[in-house]
Amino acid sequence: MNEKYIPLYRKYRPQRLEEIVGQAHIKKALTNAISMNKISHAYLFTGPRGTGKTSTARILAKSLNCKEGPTVNPCGVCENCIDITNSVPMDVIEIDAASNRKVEDAQNILEKVMYAPVNSRYKIYIIDEVHMLSNTAFNALLKTLEEPPKNVIFILATTEVHKVLDTIKSRCQRFDFRRITTDDIVKHLRYISDKEGINITDDALFTIAKNSAGGMRDSIALLDQLSILDGEEAISTDDINNLLGRISFDTLRGLADEIINSNPQAAIEVLEKIYNSGNEPSQILTNLLDYFKNLLIVKNCPQSVVFELTQLNEPQIKELSAQAEKLETHQIIFLIDKTSNYIKEVKTTNNPRLWLEVGIIDLSNLTENTSLLELQNRITKLESGSVQPVSAPVKLYKAPPPASVHQQSQPVQVKKEAAPPAQTETSNSPAPQASVPDVKSVAVAPASASGDIALLWGNLLNNVSSAPTRALLKQWANPIKISPEETILTIKNEILMNQFISGNKKKILTDAVDMLFGQTGSNISVRLPKPDDVQVKPSSAHSAPRHINSYEPPKEPLDSTTNFTESATPVLPQSDDASDENIEENLSADIKTSVNENKDDNISYSAAGHSDQVSIIIELFDGKII
Repeated sequence: MNEKYIPLYRKYRPQRLEEIVGQAHIKKALTNAISMNKISHAYLFTGPRGTGKTSTARILAKSLNCKEGPTVNPCGVCENCIDITNSVPMDVIEIDAASNRKVEDAQNILEKVMYAPVNSRYKIYIIDEVHMLSNTAFNALLKTLEEPPKNVIFILATTEVHKVLDTIKSRCQRFDFRRITTDDIVKHLRYISDKEGINITDDALFTIAKNSAGGMRDSIALLDQLSILDGEEAISTDDINNLLGRISFDTLRGLADEIINSNPQAAIEVLEKIYNSGNEPSQILTNLLDYFKNLLIVKNCPQSVVFELTQLNEPQIKELSAQAEKLETHQIIFLIDKTSNYIKEVKTTNNPRLWLEVGIIDLSNLTENTSLLELQNRITKLESGSVQPVSAPVKLYKAPPPASVHQQSQPVQVKKEAAPPAQTETSNSPAPQASVPDVKSVAVAPASASGDIALLWGNLLNNVSSAPTRALLKQWANPIKISPEETILTIKNEILMNQFISGNKKKILTDAVDMLFGQTGSNISVRLPKPDDVQVKPSSAHSAPRHINSYEPPKEPLDSTTNFTESATPVLPQSDDASDENIEENLSADIKTSVNENKDDNISYSAAGHSDQVSIIIELFDGKII
């Protein structure tokens, strides 16, 4: 009873290289270095906590300073070995850099480095958590670390090697300690349990190993804590869960069942039992997240690796497999993503239980949520332009030759459209007599110049391939002259005017005028309005409906003789305007730019009482105001 209790992680600390669990690559390298007498002046041990860095440093020091050494197998009974085992050596100095990080501490080390070892072969400095040293302390050690006095060895240990200066790392032999595998931890725990007479199941040992994150020290410490529960019955996984505040697999499976079956009321009832057992909201969601992770692994990984990745037993894997059959992979990923988001909310809110309940209810609406997610993804694709909208066909028009104001009345030859032939004729042979249309002469009175330009302006607008550009022209432009020789437009917005002169809308306007007169390279001038310009509105009588597939000749008299021989099937233009891929975005951007740049312009309102911008939207989408 008078003996002081020694914790198991200290009692079973390895004393030889061969006793180190895992780290086979490091054991082999150090064994060869000692055997071949190739001892470096500086070592850097890095890796996660509890993987054997400090223990290996002490074993290396014992192997070098043993009376029988240097040897791979120190005797353990000589004075040096006993002192190192008891942590009271004179020539092996252990320094905690976390509490000795100042430059003065480094200078204190340098002052003692010059002295020879007292009763050992080497003077060894083991600096733990070396990344905590300040830059000035590092720089003070730098030169000595590169060329230390004879028989002085530095062993640096750290869990955060990225914080160590590169100049320090380049002067050391680096050894990276890896996380210890679960199987190795379980074997070592079983060895300790048998030695100490601890009655514990293999499943409980697996649970301990899985919770240690690859650290042997944490595993042994947890086993030591569980040893006080030893009784008639073996220590089980439930005992570990109760001790750690973890939720049992069966409880998590019941909660997951209600979530998968979209039963929020039952899920809340299960949640109440878990919460009343003393589990914190963040802990509940973290355990649930781990459960969904195992579910995803069982769903997508081969059976050969499932046991290793999940660390579950065979009955638990079978239960997970049955649940996974009810879900698709994207649904499990959705559950994982949602759970991780609610963990963040719970950790930052002042009312974690509220967010816990909201999260469980949200997760329980699995079917509705995943359907909504799919719909949101489709909307996102449409808004981003990855799915191209199908535009309605636009009828193209060719203008009749413009008549002079002083031209005399002339008859107009108008073809009466016959029924379209069954197939297109490709030869130059004359068509059958039955297909010749009925032609009659119509007397036409002289028309005014403004009437001509209104008709041409309406047809020109209908030839514009881009719907946003067509709407902008109708809103902001005014025709001064439209003829095969020259077309003059005014635009009352300077930014828009520049787009039609040299910007991305120039080609659209040029193509429309070329189609109007059946020519190429039309001469187009665009300028700002002048006070004496006459305002012209497109003639609604000659503007074709947007969605018809046939063309009827103008019913009003024209000033020239025109043969309307257009095919009943419209020719669709190919727009070169890259911005027309998303009509809504182009139109809103153009209107926004125009309005912002012309805040002083008078905004006209229609007779219906709404602005011209609303008129553009109505015109573009064939809409109406309700």
